[in-house]
Amino acid sequence: MVEENKKEVKVETKPEAKKEEGKVEAKKDVKGNDKKEGRPQHGGKHDHRRPRREEVKEYEERVVDINRISKTVQGGRHMRFSALVVIGDKKGKYGFAMEKSGEVPDAIKKALEAAKHNTYRIHIVKKGATIAHEVMGKYGATKVYLKPAPAGTGIIAGGPVRAILELAGLKNVYSKVYGARASINVIRATHNGISQLKSYRHVQELRGKLAPKAEENKGE
Repeated sequence: MVEENKKEVKVETKPEAKKEEGKVEAKKDVKGNDKKEGRPQHGGKHDHRRPRREEVKEYEERVVDINRISKTVQGGRHMRFSALVVIGDKKGKYGFAMEKSGEVPDAIKKALEAAKHNTYRIHIVKKGATIAHEVMGKYGATKVYLKPAPAGTGIIAGGPVRAILELAGLKNVYSKVYGARASINVIRATHNGISQLKSYRHVQELRGKLAPKAEENKGE
């Protein structure tokens, strides 16, 4: 009698187990996911997505100064913001611009676009990543003195001057600011000084230290 009861129990349990297995398989087929691995099977939703491409920036950007401009009108105060931005590729090319807008992000965006349309070149001495000679840049009541420095010195300069020299690609320069210290005027005076720079080879020729053919590859 005991053996007959066991056989009956086995016969009753088998169909239930098959039904449960069928339900689990049906769920997997509908969703298309494997619960153990947590990954979509073939034909899932994420198969046709393209990998994201990282955009390579042509210039490095730096916000030097942001000012709030307030104008009192009949209806109250009208607030605006100005952004001063410097860009550069650290290979001798740089640019700067100052733009205004009602919001800070908009002002920065406008300044970046303007700076990309107004870029300049600088003569860099490759041996020490510095300038070829001393120079004094002037703009209004601001003066900026730039002097070449030996390798390992770094850029000895304040905020606006440091920004434009670093992004231009210089690594060893002494500097000193005289007179007015408005950020935009300091940058314009620095640009005035950089625009006066001559190449290393030209300076050596003027000093009579470089022969036209023998030392042709020295300098820059």
